[in-house]
Amino acid sequence: MKGKDIDKFQGNLLRLQEERLKTTNTEEGSVDLDVTLSKRANKETDIEKLIEEFQEVLKAACDKSFRKQRTTKKTITNKSVPWWTDELTVMRKRTNALRRRYQRTRKHEGLREQRKTIYLAEKARYEATIKREKIQSWKEYCNLTTSSNPWNEVYKLVAGKRRDNTQITPLRKPDGSLTEDLRETLQLMLEHFTPDGKEEDTELHKLARAQALEPADTDDDIDFTVEESRNAVASMDKKKEPGEDGITGEVYKSAFEVFPRYITAMYNGCLRRGGFPKRWKTAKLIPIVKPGKENSDEVSKFRPISLLNTGGKLLEKLLINRINHHVFAHNIMHRNQYGFTPQRSTTDAAMAVKGFVEEGLAAGEIILLISIDVKGAFDAAWWPSISNGLKAYNCPKNLYNLSKSYFSQRSAVLSSNNASIQRTVT
Repeated sequence: MKGKDIDKFQGNLLRLQEERLKTTNTEEGSVDLDVTLSKRANKETDIEKLIEEFQEVLKAACDKSFRKQRTTKKTITNKSVPWWTDELTVMRKRTNALRRRYQRTRKHEGLREQRKTIYLAEKARYEATIKREKIQSWKEYCNLTTSSNPWNEVYKLVAGKRRDNTQITPLRKPDGSLTEDLRETLQLMLEHFTPDGKEEDTELHKLARAQALEPADTDDDIDFTVEESRNAVASMDKKKEPGEDGITGEVYKSAFEVFPRYITAMYNGCLRRGGFPKRWKTAKLIPIVKPGKENSDEVSKFRPISLLNTGGKLLEKLLINRINHHVFAHNIMHRNQYGFTPQRSTTDAAMAVKGFVEEGLAAGEIILLISIDVKGAFDAAWWPSISNGLKAYNCPKNLYNLSKSYFSQRSAVLSSNNASIQRTVT
């Protein structure tokens, strides 16, 4: 977004909030209005209502401030190819001009043949240059996007920067037959992406579910501070695609500049009441076809990406930061844990293995390395177990309640053309 668009958005956001509260702005501008709204948010007991009101104002301000992107046939037609250059534009114009001059020379046969020769020579150079640029562009693409890191293209597709949208074709059902229409295909895909494991519950699973419902007996953590919220907002990637509501990270950053206290007060309302707003619990699923699986009729050929609403992602960041602080302050994390750990990566894990192997070989020992890949491990993380783990390590009560609410009543939406399917995620 341009600076003038942000200024326009912030101005509209202020006016809409003033109209909603039926107040007038003072000389201090957004500061007084921000304080007024934050006090109102602290007194509000219905956090769902508070979030809905803010989202409505935010969306209305966006509609008044930004032009909606039009994905018409014209914009797609005019989109250039990555290998096209200014040199090719000049050569194309010159080739077309020489062709027209040759075709219009009719009465002088010798001059016509001479101009035809010049045109064909220029056409050959033009075609050779096109071929050279295509090859060079392909080589650059292969160097930048390796087979081990295919996500560059995935995110371009999700962001709408590529026009080769995933084609939803009939898929094979568990009984061996094919789906008959788009809606049945989407339903099959959604059931595959969000499996329901309750049917497989053992007595141990049922006991764990019951324990997760029991309240925590620890003390509450302190409220989120404005500085915490500001840091969480600053860490958000403005290029990330938004969820169902269409509110981007850049829009949320601009809104926070106007109402830092108000937004922080809303999140503190969620923390005190242990409720994660329902409108932030819906994920928009984007199916991506795995490389080499384009012609398959198996539902497993898709890799789903979940897009979440920005407001909910900000609350997640605040919650995760607090839980991480509790974990590291009490030395709960194992020293060999590398994943999802600040300032540690797979490189650190590889170096640790390297050191272990070198020590063993130097001592004349035999080294055995076992690698285990759990299928769908991240998607199949069991929520009751996570809740019980937080409780076992004395997670503050309000953080535990907010986490428990985060894991309840979640849903996923899968859409294509005019069909849309929604399913509860368990």
